[in-house]
Amino acid sequence: MMIIDPQSPAPLRSERPSLGPRRLGCINWLGLWTLTAKEVRRFLKVYFQTIVAPVVTTLMFLAIFVLAIGRASVDVGGVPFPQFLAPGLVMMAMTQNAFANTSSSLIIAKVQGNIVDVLMPPLSPLELTLAFALGGVMRGLVVGVAVALTMSFFVPLPLTHPGYIVYHALMASLMLSLLGMIGGIWADKFDHMAAVTNFIVTPLSFLSGTFYSIDRLPEGFHLFALANPFFYMIDGFRYGFIDHADGALGTGILVVAAINLLLGTVAYRMFRTGYKLKA
Repeated sequence: MMIIDPQSPAPLRSERPSLGPRRLGCINWLGLWTLTAKEVRRFLKVYFQTIVAPVVTTLMFLAIFVLAIGRASVDVGGVPFPQFLAPGLVMMAMTQNAFANTSSSLIIAKVQGNIVDVLMPPLSPLELTLAFALGGVMRGLVVGVAVALTMSFFVPLPLTHPGYIVYHALMASLMLSLLGMIGGIWADKFDHMAAVTNFIVTPLSFLSGTFYSIDRLPEGFHLFALANPFFYMIDGFRYGFIDHADGALGTGILVVAAINLLLGTVAYRMFRTGYKLKA
């Protein structure tokens, strides 16, 4: 029988740090940061495709419209047409890339069968939603800054109302990031994802006043534009640069926030229930 001396020193405990998730409150911050960093590094690794290409494409849009219309000295609300067009093009590039980041990440993971690598770690549905959304927002903002800086060499972009610019840039990137997340979870193959892009994202983007003022539309199309949430994020963003808005700015702020809350709830529920993610 082994006798233990009560005065002997206690055995030393291992000083090795715990390998469990670092939580502060109810959020796994280490896991949230890791997945967000993975999503950001994913698009930064192929920056020529994810950042440089959108800049070139947007400049081509600007050149085409300026050459076709700009020489006619067209003004929109007292603003030269190229200056009116530029913020809309920046916003379009931001939203398209925010959507592409989350949608491609999820659909590729599902098709390749490695979505389990995301679902198995100790991450809650809320943490998964936040991490993917933040990755999409970061790509949208990076592309937006790159496009705006490049475009400023050709078109003046004064920061008239920075608060509106920051708010609508963040909320628009978040909206399309969440929409891409929902589409990526819903889609079973790339054709389904292409349908979402071609029949939802692209039409709403092109019919949102990106290339024109909705005040010049017939009444029926004008009402359709006001029902389009993409219009409000572009209108508020453009107002931040050129001090001109086609719609009610307060309404736009509330509409964009409400749409994000709705889309965030849907994405969260999809992760929580395992919709098309778990057998």
